[in-house]
Amino acid sequence: MPDAPQSAVRRGLRRASGRAGVPAPTSPVDGAAGAGHPAGAGTPSPPVRDAAAGQERTEAASSRAASGPDGPGTPRQPRGTPRFVWALPPVAILGLVFVYPLALVVQQSLSPDEGGTSFAPYTRVFASAAFRDALTTTVWLAVGSTLGCLILGFTLALINAFVPFPGGKAVAKFIDVFLSFPSFLITLALLFIYGTVGMANGLWTDVTGAAEGPFHFLSTPGGVLLAEITYFTPFVMRPLLAAFSQLDTAQLEVASSLGARPARIVRRVILPEALPALAAGGSLVLVMCLNEFGIVLFTGAKGVTTLPMLVYGKAILESDYPAACVVAVVNITISVGLYSLYRMVSRRVGA
Repeated sequence: MPDAPQSAVRRGLRRASGRAGVPAPTSPVDGAAGAGHPAGAGTPSPPVRDAAAGQERTEAASSRAASGPDGPGTPRQPRGTPRFVWALPPVAILGLVFVYPLALVVQQSLSPDEGGTSFAPYTRVFASAAFRDALTTTVWLAVGSTLGCLILGFTLALINAFVPFPGGKAVAKFIDVFLSFPSFLITLALLFIYGTVGMANGLWTDVTGAAEGPFHFLSTPGGVLLAEITYFTPFVMRPLLAAFSQLDTAQLEVASSLGARPARIVRRVILPEALPALAAGGSLVLVMCLNEFGIVLFTGAKGVTTLPMLVYGKAILESDYPAACVVAVVNITISVGLYSLYRMVSRRVGA
């Protein structure tokens, strides 16, 4: 049977059309019913569908007009605070803590003792032999320490990762703890062992009866180099161990089954995978060695003056603040440049 509401609608349309003298529209359902076929259950005629669609559009428009941006029935909220406002407090703190002192250093470096503002302090410092020697010493110590850390760190990380031995995991954990040690603590440990009155010299004098021991290298540039390599090597080992832990051991097994010797496996399989970690760790060590102060100070190495030590000497010992600020500006410039290089290398190699 046709649906009762639809039949009532069709009868109303016919009566309205008859009064107006216009034949009532027929639908395919009505034609089918008149031809003796059963009407499609629940299928409305075109006028009914148009009226229903128009009513739905009207109700949807009314609903959208009464709705807020977050959904039906939600009142419109006022526009929120601009995002840049939330960035103002950290920017202000950063400027107060870092940018403002740096600006004072730059200003002082341009303020000679005679008064005014000029580049006279820069000219005087750059022309001095002490600055050139300190710059040369800083560069070769940083480069030498970085190379030593890369070689020693790669060797130790390789042994720790691929040569099983008792306590290997404890060594890896100790490396993480070692990174938190201050640099002067390592220097003091070396002094206790190899210092003038250290354990090595004491043992030598006890055995040989000599007046003093032969170990005095800590007060030389070689001693500073040894102390920096000892302290900064774990900074290279940590990213290397992380890279080795992600290395697919199946590659090593395949290379070994094909007859490759250990040295060839290291050179052709392990080293390419370790290059990103080596580049990142080496760049970081280079920046840190460039600014190292505690190791040089605690070793007491005579004739070893780096840029940080020169800043200390000019400011504290000589009270020459313009010259100290000039050296500090140069040291900061080199450090920022190397750090930018470190970030670029890290992005390039994906470390």
